[in-house]
Amino acid sequence: MPKIDVCDMKGKKVSEIELNDSIFGIEPNEAVVHTVLVNYLANQRQGTQSTKTRSEVRGGGRKPWRQKGTGRARQGSIRAPQWIKGGIALGPKPRSYRYKVNKKERRLAIKSILSSKVLEKQLTIVDKLELKEIKTKSMVKVLNSLKLEGKTLFVLPEKNLNVQASTNNIEDAKAILVNTINVYDLLRYTNLVLTLDTVKKLEEVYA
Repeated sequence: MPKIDVCDMKGKKVSEIELNDSIFGIEPNEAVVHTVLVNYLANQRQGTQSTKTRSEVRGGGRKPWRQKGTGRARQGSIRAPQWIKGGIALGPKPRSYRYKVNKKERRLAIKSILSSKVLEKQLTIVDKLELKEIKTKSMVKVLNSLKLEGKTLFVLPEKNLNVQASTNNIEDAKAILVNTINVYDLLRYTNLVLTLDTVKKLEEVYA
C-alpha cells in the first residue's frame, strides 16, 4: 500500500496514512481516462445551435421570375439555399450530445487518475480543512503553507461554505465535494488536496 504524509493546514506533518492499493495504487489506464473525459465533455454540450431551413425563412412565396425566356437560371423561390438570406441546407438543429459510458469505466478512470497523482507526487492529504470565515486571504495562506504551485483542486467530504466560497476568487484553485468528483476536474488541476475524511469516503465508494 502506498504511504503518504498527512499535514495540517500550516503544512506541518502530523502523521502518515496507508492508502488503499485498489484506488491509489493501480496502473493508470490512459485509454479509459480519455474515453470518460470525451464523454464528460460531450455531456456538457448544450446543443442549442440552430439554423432555419427554406421552409422556416420568411417570404419567398412568389416565383422570382418566369420559368423561360429571361436568359437567367430557373428559380422557384428567393428562400432557396443558394440565395442570400435564403434557408440553410443541412444546417445544425437543436440536439442532445449526451451518451452513456459504462459505470465500471467511469470508476476505473477516477482510480487511474488518483493513482497517477500518487505516482507523480501531486497528491496532498491534510488532516482537516476548516476556515472560521469566508476569506480569500485565508485560503491563499493555506495554499502557501502547503507549498502548492500550479492549479490546485480541493476535494471536501461534505459541504463547507467557508472553504468553498473562499476558494471562488482564486483563479488557480477550486473546491468540490467528494460526491461530485469527475475526470475533467482531476485532469485540469495539477495538485490534488484531500482531507482524511475525503479519503475514507473515496475508499468506501471505490474500493
